[in-house]
Amino acid sequence: MTEFNPKLVEEAREHLRLLARTAQASGVVNETPLQFHAALSHRFGAKIYLKREDLQVVRSYKLRGAYNRMRLLTSAEKKRGIVCASAGNHAQGVAFSCKALKTQGIIFMPRNTPKQKIDRVRNLGGSFVTIELSGDTFDEAFGEAKSVAQKKKRVFVHPFNDPFVIAGQGTVGAEILEQINDPVDICVVPIGGGGLCSGLGSYLKWKSPATKIIGVEPAGAPAMERALKAGKVVTLEKLDTFVDGAAVRTVGDLTFKLCKKVLDKLILVPEGKVCETMISLYQRDGIVAEPAGALALAGLEQIGKSLKGKTVVCIVSGGNNDISRYPEVIERSLVYQGLKHYFMVNFSQRPGALKRYLNEALGPTDDITLFEYTKKNNRENGPALIGIELARKEDFKPLLKRMDAIGMSYEVIEKDSPIFSFLI
Repeated sequence: MTEFNPKLVEEAREHLRLLARTAQASGVVNETPLQFHAALSHRFGAKIYLKREDLQVVRSYKLRGAYNRMRLLTSAEKKRGIVCASAGNHAQGVAFSCKALKTQGIIFMPRNTPKQKIDRVRNLGGSFVTIELSGDTFDEAFGEAKSVAQKKKRVFVHPFNDPFVIAGQGTVGAEILEQINDPVDICVVPIGGGGLCSGLGSYLKWKSPATKIIGVEPAGAPAMERALKAGKVVTLEKLDTFVDGAAVRTVGDLTFKLCKKVLDKLILVPEGKVCETMISLYQRDGIVAEPAGALALAGLEQIGKSLKGKTVVCIVSGGNNDISRYPEVIERSLVYQGLKHYFMVNFSQRPGALKRYLNEALGPTDDITLFEYTKKNNRENGPALIGIELARKEDFKPLLKRMDAIGMSYEVIEKDSPIFSFLI
């Protein structure tokens, strides 16, 4: 494999700059805006900018790496075609690049990939793309894709562990330095497989050595954090796939090596905080960010006081969010903020028990959002599953005190309960 060098980023950036000047190829990869965010800047006492990769042609930075890798295919490789595995943004970037470069590609996706994602990949690639649904997980689809690439002697376009893919992602960093007037003190980058952080971080450390690179991973998918602690690449046994654009079990050996070199800090952010940030971006700024796209901004609070007086760039890495996910996003956000709680309440099988609960246990602003109860004959007690939304998180303890005061038999459903995972 070719060794990665930050100069590869410059070569990729120059190619994209020249490409943008040709009428037939303009818009293959957009130069995305770097936007000053007044509200966040005021809140943290800093100059905070958003690098809007959600406004890329395929609504994600992934196009940069896919296109940069594929533009370097030899004539013989183009003739044989390429293979990749992805259920999301990498698949879209590859599909778009196949059509732009007139190269046939086979894209493997897990069988449980939502139809709208499959349709979008098909629309982007047109007749240049064949979609194969294989396996029930990304890892199974990935394994099949690698096998087919080897059998058919096609180039496998890796989503992150490839020097030219990394160089393509690094053009995000090159654009930032071209667009900003002040020196960049801190750059906050989402991390999944590590390709974006490797490319962008290596370039910034080369051109702007004083810039601190802070990576942000989902708490439920800390593959890079575990690897850095272990001093080697590890595979996660458990994985929360909610932040799907950054949920990988195993980072790349190359991206691990580069991230270890360029990262000044790595923080983990709970999925609920990501959801809260997604909602805030939509309601306050009209930005539709996918979970991974909101990851960097979700980490700002943990960075906290070290932001004060600094010039900070946060990467909004993508905006491919399915609208059907928003009920779950809202639910996770409320739970994270302490505004939503679930209980299993054992009601006495006598008239007025529920009425007493409503009148004496619930506060004036407490709202029942879920109530599931079936009366059982010949029993003294009957369980009910209840969801309650609070106006303020401080209202939780008073609610428990009132329930205790009237002798309610109940259990708070905690996040590690199987019932909780059924509800969310």
